Amino acid sequence: MNDAFPLPEGYETSTDPTRLDVGRVHRWLSSDAYWALGRPREKQERAIAGSLNFGVYETTSGEQVAYARVVTDRATFAWLCDVYVDPALRGKGIGKALVGAVRAHLEPLGLRRVLLATQDAHTVYEQLGFRPLVEPDRWMALVFD
Repeated sequence: MNDAFPLPEGYETSTDPTRLDVGRVHRWLSSDAYWALGRPREKQERAIAGSLNFGVYETTSGEQVAYARVVTDRATFAWLCDVYVDPALRGKGIGKALVGAVRAHLEPLGLRRVLLATQDAHTVYEQLGFRPLVEPDRWMALVFD
């Protein structure tokens, strides 16, 4: 699925929603991800249900070790979000491989763009082809506080 940044041996990526450990994903995001701190479980479950989800799993145990979510119409646009790797496994290339797998999955759809927002991982995403917005003054956001 992703040749540029392959997963380490012993791990696999899947988009099968039945494999997701929803409790683990919620715990990771709501307690350790700056963008989702305090997110209620019900809201996380709705987000999962309305998205294309990617998990990375240990091949022997089936345990989920990473997660990413894509909001997309599968035709023109996608937003990559909630990318998370278990802290004990960071630095092994799992995150890059996961985002590479997301990119490989989305590329044949003919999307015009895939957006993401990050506070601290710009260099990681740049390695996978993401760039700052060329014309950020064209973009606006409706934010409900």
